[in-house]
Amino acid sequence: MSFSSDIKKSLAALLPEKDCCLLAEAYGLLECGREFSGCGIELQTENAYVAKRYATLVKLITGAEVQTTKSPKYYLARIPASQREQVLARFGHRSGELSVRLNRANFDCDDCVGAYLRGLFLACGTVTNPQVDYHLELCVPHYTLCGDVAALLREKDIPPKRARRGGGELLYVKESELIEDFLTLIGATAATLEMMNIKIVKDIRNTANRQSNCDAANIARTVDAAAAQCACLKRLADAAAALDGEDRELLLTRLDNPTASLRELSELLSYPLSRSGVYHRLQKLLRQADEL
Repeated sequence: MSFSSDIKKSLAALLPEKDCCLLAEAYGLLECGREFSGCGIELQTENAYVAKRYATLVKLITGAEVQTTKSPKYYLARIPASQREQVLARFGHRSGELSVRLNRANFDCDDCVGAYLRGLFLACGTVTNPQVDYHLELCVPHYTLCGDVAALLREKDIPPKRARRGGGELLYVKESELIEDFLTLIGATAATLEMMNIKIVKDIRNTANRQSNCDAANIARTVDAAAAQCACLKRLADAAAALDGEDRELLLTRLDNPTASLRELSELLSYPLSRSGVYHRLQKLLRQADEL
């Protein structure tokens, strides 16, 4: 199963503590299904748990029967024409409305918004596996309702972006923190924790990769600098006898140890010389080599 399917399976088994939240979830499922009007009330889903939840809540809240059929690709849950009016009326709607709008009279407590959004997500939402990307989509089936849902999300500090796809309305969020807030709001806390754990692992892996790349770059720069330094110093090698004993020893020690650090060079010398002293003497030798 996909990440979204796993979330929907767990949400479909969630039982709200309050009757008003149960009604709000049923409202989200119905209003954000494929159709919600006097011409038809139906939901199309690939998830068997969502289809069952839809039928259960509709029966419980409205008393209407749901006719569910299954094709190779999806489930189609329909409310018979004879019962559409009673379902619409239960949520303060009626046949012949010019547009589908969010009726906030169906929210009786603070938790009802989360319950409604849970039903909405079950009906028309998807979340990409956070191992791959951070992306939440809500394919709201009605133009004006899409604007109402966007406003509702902004009130919960989850501002979505809006787009059109295939003639339909789409709300989406790509920020991982906002997706986590949404999942927590609708009751998918296990998915939130999983997403946070995946982010932690990815951050650790990315930090390690950056550190590894930085170390490799530093090593490459050190090797390149040492090679250039030794190539320059080799021009002094034939004249090493003309150098004083300490400079000659430093020159030959560097040529014998091209990748040694300044501190390592100071420890290889037979006479005491600090790291800074090694640096300044090497710079003097390099200047002499440039003059040849």
